[in-house]
Amino acid sequence: MPSTSFFAKQKSFYLTPIGFASNSLYNRHMSKNKSKTTSGTIALNKKSRHDYTLTDKFEAGLVLQGWEVKSLRQGKIQIVDTYVLLQNGEAYLIGGNITPLPSASTHFVTDPIRTRKLLLHRKELSKLEEAVQQKGYTCVCTALYWKKHMIKAEIALAKGKQDHDKRETEKNRDWDRQKMRIVRQHNS
Repeated sequence: MPSTSFFAKQKSFYLTPIGFASNSLYNRHMSKNKSKTTSGTIALNKKSRHDYTLTDKFEAGLVLQGWEVKSLRQGKIQIVDTYVLLQNGEAYLIGGNITPLPSASTHFVTDPIRTRKLLLHRKELSKLEEAVQQKGYTCVCTALYWKKHMIKAEIALAKGKQDHDKRETEKNRDWDRQKMRIVRQHNS
């Protein structure tokens, strides 16, 4: 009777602690396929950072239809002029334009700019309603992103900037860039 088992003779197999044989080449190839990392960000609203001073940020879920999820996987969304409407203890995303894919939405009518419901906790909704009604804030959507298998919206309370504030922000940004250039040139 030989002292080594069949699996021990095979070079591509090894014994696991439980005693089952596992093909290490197969496992290596499978892990390579799963390790494809893509950015979780679907869309950013850069205009909101320019037009508003953003204070508190919240994460909200989105109620979407199947064709909308397929379009978001392809990045077919525009959230430049979106805002959040708070009404009857619920939050709605208004102005988001999700372009339907021609192959995914052929058998039913699609509305690209429909109002979509946002999912928030009761305490978050009350904070948002209080800030919007009493303090004069606006609620805007700043980003859409993937969190595991779900699509989340980052919404923020915002105060509108005046033109001189926008110019000052741009001057500060330019000065910071210039300082970084000077430091980089000095260090090299």
